Amino acid sequence: MRGRVLIIAGSDSGGGAGIQADIKTVSMLEAYAATAITALTAQNTEGVFGVLAIPPDFVRRQIEVVLDDIGADAIKTGMLHDLPVIKTIAATLRDRAAHVPLVVDPVMVAKGGARLIDPAALDGLKQLLITRAEIVTPNLPEAEILCGRIIGNVAEMRLAGEALLALGCRSVLVKGGHLTGDTVSDVLVTPAGARVWESPRIATRHTHGTGCTFASAIAASLAQGFTVEDSVGRARDYVQRAIAGAPGFGRGHGPLNHSHPLL
Repeated sequence: MRGRVLIIAGSDSGGGAGIQADIKTVSMLEAYAATAITALTAQNTEGVFGVLAIPPDFVRRQIEVVLDDIGADAIKTGMLHDLPVIKTIAATLRDRAAHVPLVVDPVMVAKGGARLIDPAALDGLKQLLITRAEIVTPNLPEAEILCGRIIGNVAEMRLAGEALLALGCRSVLVKGGHLTGDTVSDVLVTPAGARVWESPRIATRHTHGTGCTFASAIAASLAQGFTVEDSVGRARDYVQRAIAGAPGFGRGHGPLNHSHPLL
């Protein structure tokens, strides 16, 4: 085991997304997962039925004690529900982990449609966390909200990535799973240019937690010393295997199969 990942995100009681998916992913990629939980959710494959926010001071305390003792080689943020918790996390990371690579997964809406962030917090997310991120990993709906534009093809995904890159982050991965068609395209945008990955779409409704899994796999690889581009490629392979092997649990958008090695 090598590489320490601190995950700052919400809990998913159904186990398919959030902290639960993050821990499974980081562990399967043979890195070490520590956590700071921002919110508890009552959810399953059919939707989110309740959210209990953790007070910002306690979120900060979780981060501090982990960093002071265990440390971190990469940090990943997921569900950050409001501006106070975003401000608290940003300040704590600035003081305790300013040089640790940060993966920002801008979680906004659950797979079933429930909103997971206060709209008033979006500017704070952009100005306080995205601006300092090593990589930001929005899906298309999230990229559209962050950029204020409709995205309908790969060229527009690249433009969205360039717009987010202008905020100050070092790289942006715009995930194209929400586009229609038989091919799924993901676009990585960096100051050096763009790279597009393409793969056949897997026909399944069991995709709950895909974004959390993807971002955590990237964070694990960064913590282990991989480049951003190699981290994205490695994470993409892991997610594809996890989707293809989904166990079929639940009546709605079921979880992935995190329990496989990346071989």
